[in-house]
Amino acid sequence: MNILLTGANGFTGLRFAALARQAGHEVTALQVDLTEPLAVTNAVASAVAALPQAQPWAVVHLAALSFVGHADELAFYGVNVLGTLNLLAALAGQAERPSCVLVASSANVYGNCPQSPIAESQTPAPVNHYAASKVAMEHLARAYADRLPLVLTRPFNYTGPGQAPQFLIPKLVEHFARRAPVVELGNLHVEREYNDVDFVCRSYLHLLAHGEPLGLYNICTGITYTLDDLIARLRRLAGHAIEVCVNPAFVRPNEIQRLCGDPARLQAVWRTAGDEWPTQTSLDATLARMLAAAAA
Repeated sequence: MNILLTGANGFTGLRFAALARQAGHEVTALQVDLTEPLAVTNAVASAVAALPQAQPWAVVHLAALSFVGHADELAFYGVNVLGTLNLLAALAGQAERPSCVLVASSANVYGNCPQSPIAESQTPAPVNHYAASKVAMEHLARAYADRLPLVLTRPFNYTGPGQAPQFLIPKLVEHFARRAPVVELGNLHVEREYNDVDFVCRSYLHLLAHGEPLGLYNICTGITYTLDDLIARLRRLAGHAIEVCVNPAFVRPNEIQRLCGDPARLQAVWRTAGDEWPTQTSLDATLARMLAAAAA
């Protein structure tokens, strides 16, 4: 399959492209400012024209502003909402329809949900601009459901080597790798899934082939960890004790306390493909890879 990929130079995009090529797919990076409609239209038209004729093609849309603490709140809507709509409009204008357009949203849309684990049927309740932009993106993207075979995904927290240092785990890994005496964090009483980026990318590949049109899928395992557990694992793996201090500047209002997904719908896709639900990369293994990369 030929895959057009946005966000190809990002943390997830780089790993997705590598795994897709290993699986025998051709990947073309769609590198364009998504907030410029004409530039997007031209870039998509050029990329599609360059694809081999009479071969299936698909789109994976990963480009987004994804750091919740991003300084420019309006930029979330410009990139995540309007940028996505510009892309979908350009794709809908092509003479030949892609076989699938996978759009990455976020599990942050669920907010502080009392239900756990969270299924896709749960009503979104965003508590920050990042999550609100993703909810708006999902709703507006559905306007193209009659013209494009959309698959929407809500990945829960994941990590791996190469993730930007402003995110929690890369920040902690960097401090442990250089054996810093102290690390300053924000909210300490949080619980998250910390899945491996490879699991997320493999799930995207499965959904390209087997996801239902306009299907909505949590990308999750249902396995969560407290921050205390995460730090204890890093202490053991790095052989280094670190003092954890709360910096009030890092404390986010309306922080989501627990975020745990129900993977049943995603598991059904793996069964449809005739594959077994993958053995998860353990959190220790992921952290060890990240520590090794940071040390190098």
